[in-house]
Amino acid sequence: MNMKKGFFILLIAGSVLSSCIKSTVQPCNDVTVTAPATEVASLRAYVETLGVTTVEDPRGFFYTVTVAGSGNKPSACSGVTVNYTGKLTSGVIFDSGNGVSFNLQQLIIGWQEGIPLIAPGGSITLYLPPSLAYGAAGSGPIPANANLIFTIDLTAVF
Repeated sequence: MNMKKGFFILLIAGSVLSSCIKSTVQPCNDVTVTAPATEVASLRAYVETLGVTTVEDPRGFFYTVTVAGSGNKPSACSGVTVNYTGKLTSGVIFDSGNGVSFNLQQLIIGWQEGIPLIAPGGSITLYLPPSLAYGAAGSGPIPANANLIFTIDLTAVF
């Protein structure tokens, strides 16, 4: 009787564990989120006032590739190591880091869409509308509905 009871407990524990494992594995796909036209128009007006040459991505952000880099470009599912600076449009730096590693899947959509435009050794400046960054909620020193600027050097892809 104890053997049957032990087997039953193991069967239940195995089922619970396997269902937990299945629920934590998320498929990774390239991101194709597009910003609303009003956000794109606002960001376009800002970029034009800077007088910098940018590319307007069809998903609603703007970017400048300073150095393309070489080798395999990351996907939205890759891990990357970067040096970066994040600024508000006022010029205030809200975050920066050197030699920081991330899984792109865990980051804001603008990084998931923008970083794959360069390869290791590359450098890009991303101009992101709120819906591809921190949106209506903001985050810490980032106000709600803020356009953001990130300068990113991609040092490695894994």
